[in-house]
Amino acid sequence: MTNPASYFSSISDPHSVITAINSGYTFPEFMPHRIESYAEEISIFSRLIAESSSSAELLEKIRTPRAFQADLRMSLLKLFRRCVSTVCDTEATKKITKTPTSVFVDNFGYTFKDINVLKAQFSNLTHTDVASLSALLGEYDNRGEQGYILTDLFFTWIEEYFQGQLSIKGPRGAGSDVQLSSIFPEFKGDYPCDFVIQESATTDVLAIGFARYDSTRGGSQSDDRTGGNNDKVTKAQEFCAQYNKHFKLLFLADGPGLVHGDTWQETCNLDGAWNGNVRVTTLKTAPLRLTPDWLIS
Repeated sequence: MTNPASYFSSISDPHSVITAINSGYTFPEFMPHRIESYAEEISIFSRLIAESSSSAELLEKIRTPRAFQADLRMSLLKLFRRCVSTVCDTEATKKITKTPTSVFVDNFGYTFKDINVLKAQFSNLTHTDVASLSALLGEYDNRGEQGYILTDLFFTWIEEYFQGQLSIKGPRGAGSDVQLSSIFPEFKGDYPCDFVIQESATTDVLAIGFARYDSTRGGSQSDDRTGGNNDKVTKAQEFCAQYNKHFKLLFLADGPGLVHGDTWQETCNLDGAWNGNVRVTTLKTAPLRLTPDWLIS
């Protein structure tokens, strides 16, 4: 059921409050850069195939410690997943010191493409083959970039709109999250935040925040987000009650994916929670949602 205190539930056209951040290039404009970025990795992968007597040995060569720099090894592991075995995801295979290659070979080796087939396929790659593989490798190159842009725009808005009355701390782009325990030593456990808003004159913490840009979203991803956000609210509420602390929770949410059915409904439910101590805002609604009265009340 929608929270009756939710401002977002009163918005008739969700698209009207969204800031669309268009980062990156479209096809075919991105192709020259991707080919330039990945042609060497593809060449190395082809050489490793030629030098290997089995697909298991190929994976072992890629995962051998100190054989490759981390970025190059990630590209080779992505190629292995795309070209040899789709069940060997890079998040698992990149942990070369934690999980031995034998684990993947013993459990998933039956899914590996035969090395002789690979040798035939990679012995004389055409420009079209290299272009196709480059496009696949660079598919997620800009992942997270829109979120960094959103955070930077929000930080700039805070600084300009409040003219020094408020300060905001946290990574404007890529960087380590702010742990709640670094703000309140009494807090025990893991509670990463994207930003902290303080009153400049007193340095009092007024709000801790979380930023997310959804270019698209739905299904299980939305379910995971709901559980995570609810957990953040519960932990903050319990901490404030136990230690007599007072701060607000601000969720900066934006992007076309926010308007998807389940995600938008979750936003409406979250907005106004904890007796109004929780607010959701997009960049466009920030002047209405992030007010001194709400922050200090």
